[in-house]
Amino acid sequence: MADKSEISDKETKNSQQASDAAIKLTLPAALTVKQLADLMGISAIDVIKQLMRHGVMANINQAIDFDTAAIIAKVYGFEAGKQSVTAQAKPSVVTRGTGKLYPRPPVITIMGHVDHGKTSLLDAIRQSNIIASEAGAITQHIGAYQVEVNGRKITFLDTPGHEAFTAMRARGARSTDIAILLVAADDGVMPQTIEAMNHARAAEVPIVVAINKIDKPNANLDRVKQQLADLGLLIEEWGGDIICVPISAKKKQGIDELLENLLLLADILELKAEVDCPAQGVVIEAKLDKTKGPLATLLVQKGTLKIGDALVIGDTRGKVKAMFSGTGKQLKKAGPATPVEILGLNAPPQAGHIFEVVA
Repeated sequence: MADKSEISDKETKNSQQASDAAIKLTLPAALTVKQLADLMGISAIDVIKQLMRHGVMANINQAIDFDTAAIIAKVYGFEAGKQSVTAQAKPSVVTRGTGKLYPRPPVITIMGHVDHGKTSLLDAIRQSNIIASEAGAITQHIGAYQVEVNGRKITFLDTPGHEAFTAMRARGARSTDIAILLVAADDGVMPQTIEAMNHARAAEVPIVVAINKIDKPNANLDRVKQQLADLGLLIEEWGGDIICVPISAKKKQGIDELLENLLLLADILELKAEVDCPAQGVVIEAKLDKTKGPLATLLVQKGTLKIGDALVIGDTRGKVKAMFSGTGKQLKKAGPATPVEILGLNAPPQAGHIFEVVA
């Protein structure tokens, strides 16, 4: 339960968003951040940010008391009244049919122009947030990996960034929860930027904009923001709903803020998956290794993939003989949103194809 003592009512009164004519709003003794946002018709991300401004760190499913909720409601022009019914916070595990759904990490794809710093951003994220169990493992073996931020995992798909891989990038977007649209502050929006945006929109994937290279002397953030607005991507600062974070991948500026915003958006999306069922997912990439034979990078989307599991991927068959993380660590099992490289297939499958575990 968030502590109401942490919130300053005086600060709220000075908010520019407070309305002169307050709208009546009846609130229970306790409710979740999401419930408050829904009642007000406000984005849950905005409510979380408003709580943070008042010194309260709360995620979308965290319960806050009436006094805290009333102060936040006042910021948005509501006058809160108390009702006797206590709203319960949503549990982290829900039952739907026979399978339990558990929270899972978000899957992120970085998209944009080939020269706008995608590799630098991936490197900056990986170097500063490598999972503790894989510390010291710097070499990237496959085109997908996980990092850990504040004890929470984020999965990144490292999709190719130029025209020759347009089809693969489109498939990558369909296996993605959030797309980072990377735009250089000096170059601005380019044809590949628009192409990447269209892939994300076609797949109905939420977009977070990262404006890179803000350290460049000819960086022009306002020009980039205007170009984005012209494309229909209106950032929060300009009254829209698109998260936009200025960064310098080279100097590692803004990386933490970007990752925190990704987790905020992931909370809003409430990403869940079954764990206790045969694994299903998508092929990220595949190749034929001269010594190891067919190798495939898989993203588990549902269930748990284990050593010895029999797989079917289109016309490709096989059994998981060995499984490795993005940095080459050997694994025995992998749950939802986990990228792995596997050995044991009879041929390299096609990227974008679905894999299933069969009896």
